[in-house]
Amino acid sequence: MTVSQLSLHNFRNYQELRLDTAPGFLVFSGENGAGKTNILEAVSLLAPGRGLRRAALRDMARQNGAGDFAVAAQLGDVQIGTGTDASTPERRKTRINEATAPTNDLAEWLSILWLTPAMDRLFMEGAAGRRNFLDRLVMALEPAHARNCARYEAARRERNRLLADGHLADMSWLDGLDGQLAQFGSLVAEERHRMVLALALLLEEADSSVFATPTLDLADDQIRSEDHIHDMLRRNRPADRAAGRTLRGPHRADLNVFHSAKQQPADKCSTGEQKALLFSIILAHADLIADQREQRPVLLLDEVAAHLDPQRRAALFDKLAERGGQVWLTGTEPALFKDIPDSALHFEVSDGTVKLR
Repeated sequence: MTVSQLSLHNFRNYQELRLDTAPGFLVFSGENGAGKTNILEAVSLLAPGRGLRRAALRDMARQNGAGDFAVAAQLGDVQIGTGTDASTPERRKTRINEATAPTNDLAEWLSILWLTPAMDRLFMEGAAGRRNFLDRLVMALEPAHARNCARYEAARRERNRLLADGHLADMSWLDGLDGQLAQFGSLVAEERHRMVLALALLLEEADSSVFATPTLDLADDQIRSEDHIHDMLRRNRPADRAAGRTLRGPHRADLNVFHSAKQQPADKCSTGEQKALLFSIILAHADLIADQREQRPVLLLDEVAAHLDPQRRAALFDKLAERGGQVWLTGTEPALFKDIPDSALHFEVSDGTVKLR
């Protein structure tokens, strides 16, 4: 499924925008600060989560506006939308076909993947970013993963509050939270494990002549079954009490990525190699979604063309064209996209306005 129309209201630097789109390549070019990435961020909000910038909802509302914002999209005969009211700027609301719905239900309608310049640091920074990246990959294929992650985190926050406050007189309360953590944590851990295995199989067959092929490994101490997690939580209670938080569990997992040919951890690779590893993961994941959900994901590629040499840039466009689906790209120079198929739609972005070239 693809976005056939995108509408924005008071979002970032857009007071009002209605954009008619199509399957294939959608190219947005313009100067830095014109609002190109804002469009991609808006599309990313049509999936569960905090969007490609992971920004606070309040920051997405247009400056000097009423304090609210809305993002809506037409998907064939289905309309989805999300946003906030001025009275509750930190509370996100979602509607599907005019009916109020949980935000996590967006994953039932649209699979969205993205690459941004900020993700260049994915392999260099802490495990939390890689967990979020992996969870987004899982959500695009298994919409229920969003709800399981949310329920696990809610139970963990409550357990941490009890541990930090020392309110452990009623052990049955802690027992109940441990049961919730084990239930939802096992679902989260198993889905992550299945995703890493499925991607690893695809990557073994991937063409490494253009982009380096990664090897993936889920570092979670193999704590995945409900019984295993429950037993671990009970054994760790003394240490958790001392620390005032839950020290072990799926919230501590990490995604290890290696450069296959070099047998080198991704964080030891060059910036260009790291970007190539990310490209390979995203392309393999897009193929996995197409195979299992029988629809291509929407790809959001922010400023990726500028960081590739002409040969690899043309090769990337060829690979994307072969796969089909809808691809949203941004760049400062239209010349960066000269190798994109003629059927692509090219838009010029300038200070909150978008025009078809």
